[in-house]
Amino acid sequence: MELKGSAHIFGNDINTDYIISGRYKFKTLDMKELARHLMEDLDPEFVNRIDPGDFIVAGRNFGCGSSREQAPLTIINAGISAVIAKSFARIFYRNSINTGLPLIECDTAMIEAGDQLKVNLAEGLLYNLSKKKEIPVVPLPPVMLKILADGGLVEHFKKHGTFNFD
Repeated sequence: MELKGSAHIFGNDINTDYIISGRYKFKTLDMKELARHLMEDLDPEFVNRIDPGDFIVAGRNFGCGSSREQAPLTIINAGISAVIAKSFARIFYRNSINTGLPLIECDTAMIEAGDQLKVNLAEGLLYNLSKKKEIPVVPLPPVMLKILADGGLVEHFKKHGTFNFD
């Protein structure tokens, strides 16, 4: 699974209410509607600048806050291919993999806004094409790669009829 896109930079401690504000996530279950408001409280024009396949790049503790699945689902439905961060909140990490959103954990200091990135999930590699640098990442276990390849845990179960990952 290879992903390519531009980097959009955010800081540390990006909580789920910054990802999708509570003023929206309790009014609708329409993920396309929620995606129109992705990161709105931090950057009101964010969704107007992203292209399908782009990346959210952040610092530490991305996804802290509530345990609702709307945050990763909103990111997916906005067309973001993956989130790259120094670290992730534990419940956000689980929800993201379960909903099919790839997360890449690495040192993000060498990534700037607009950098063109390429990620190969199977190989566990991130390339900053703009700077011609390879950035080491924490590799995803094979079971998580399989879940992501199937589009999330529910889709994996639909496809295989089991949670057996052999």
